Amino acid sequence: MIEALKLWNEPNNLSHWDFQMDPDWHQFADMVCQASDTIRGLAPELPLVLGGISPIDPHFIRLLRGYGTLDAVDAVAVHGFPLDWNHWRVDDWPAKVAEIEAVAELPVWVAEVGVSTFGADEVQVFGLQRTQELLRPWAERVYWYSLLDLPQEWGATTRHRESEGSAYYRHFYMGLVRPDGTPKPALEHFDPAFGICQWFHFQDPRLPVAVEWLRRLGVRRLRTGISWADWHRVGALEWFDYQMGMLRDFDVTVTLCFTPPSRGQRPCYTSPPQVIGEFAQFAAEVVQRYVTDAAGAVRPSRAAP
Repeated sequence: MIEALKLWNEPNNLSHWDFQMDPDWHQFADMVCQASDTIRGLAPELPLVLGGISPIDPHFIRLLRGYGTLDAVDAVAVHGFPLDWNHWRVDDWPAKVAEIEAVAELPVWVAEVGVSTFGADEVQVFGLQRTQELLRPWAERVYWYSLLDLPQEWGATTRHRESEGSAYYRHFYMGLVRPDGTPKPALEHFDPAFGICQWFHFQDPRLPVAVEWLRRLGVRRLRTGISWADWHRVGALEWFDYQMGMLRDFDVTVTLCFTPPSRGQRPCYTSPPQVIGEFAQFAAEVVQRYVTDAAGAVRPSRAAP
């Protein structure tokens, strides 16, 4: 079921890690290394991936390499959206992957790549087709973001929200399927050899719909998340048992991220934790529940919580 763990999400993006509180990312590096040591002790064969960097920045990878962080993982992930947010061309994808490979000396996973339909459906069709052409050599480890559009009323996880203008609203149009369940034109061009990245909110009612679409498309690899912040909610285990039970037939890369506000140095999901080792404890609980015990004591339910 779980084929890899991804440690954090976009750590060099202020929307996901408050590097003003950790200006040299030393706390982040320690957190990843401690989590890796703990996970290796429980599931030594489970691949570990450094949280997808956004922007794609070789200097950031070089910094973490100096801390020994890259020795703690098996691959480095990158996220890129050149037709929506990044200041580079879609044709630059091979060069972007190559520059991270050269610095990291590890495999590079394209853990999020996508194109919105904010301007027009045809832009997504072109972007999907061109991205698949460029990244097909990495097809086993490319995750298209995303399957489902984000409902407008939910809000997107960004720093400045509506003040970002059109950059903010593009978040709601990244899916291949609209909120009303109708497919977009790009869907018929999607290559199921690629994976899908689909985030699920706590108690997300879209989960059964997503599973149905993934099966219909023939997708095997899925990237999603288990939020450390949500892990502290009332009913969290029931929800994540349900989520992971629904996803048990897929090869899932699980991203572990987001600090519980009560455990942060400030009460925000982007904050470094007060005690760096607590993230490793959370990772251990996830591994014990959904990896090492998955075939034994823990049988995640398929019934809704």
